[in-house]
Amino acid sequence: MPAKQRFVLDTTAFTDNQLREMLGEGDLNRSVDAMLDLIARSRIKLNISCHMPPVTYKEFTDYMTRYECPPETLIKAETWIVKKTPNRYDTQIPSQIFYEYVHDIRERMNKGLRISETMLWEAGIQSIIMASRDVKKTEIESRVLAKAIKDLRKKYRSALRKGTLDSAPDLDVLLLAKELGAGVVAADDGIRVWAERLGLRFLNASSFPKMLKEYLKYYE
Repeated sequence: MPAKQRFVLDTTAFTDNQLREMLGEGDLNRSVDAMLDLIARSRIKLNISCHMPPVTYKEFTDYMTRYECPPETLIKAETWIVKKTPNRYDTQIPSQIFYEYVHDIRERMNKGLRISETMLWEAGIQSIIMASRDVKKTEIESRVLAKAIKDLRKKYRSALRKGTLDSAPDLDVLLLAKELGAGVVAADDGIRVWAERLGLRFLNASSFPKMLKEYLKYYE
């Protein structure tokens, strides 16, 4: 039996669009089913186990339920994915990592504030100009304010969330990987960035099945 390897999977390890095209020809349910088959074969033949924190597993199954995932696929997931809550009290994280994370969030908050201020000024000026030309209030709201709100949400979300940890499931994935000495599988830039800062092995979601197939090719 090969030496045991462990991997902690984020939801994006199953739902990534590139993975969907590669394993399921664009069909999510087919790609997830194929991925679970690979995980099962790798568990039996290669001693490779795939884990998920319960909060991440629930996020994954809820997502799949919305896409009307067949019950047999969910049974496979329940069987072959190991669910474990990370030990949040005893898992040690270097204080430098915590410092960098707080600094990163502070910079993102300041960037989000600057974006908000700029867009508020721009929308205000456009509204004043249009009002001076006797443009109706409803037209100003639809042409200026509605667009400004839409653009602000998009830019603000990107500034605060892209490339960082922005949810409890993301953090649990990293904590569990740290605890188990496991690799991390995801298609999330934030998880990738902080996994690398923690010194964890990281595999992109689209690379993981290729690696399993390569292992299995030489075993079988």
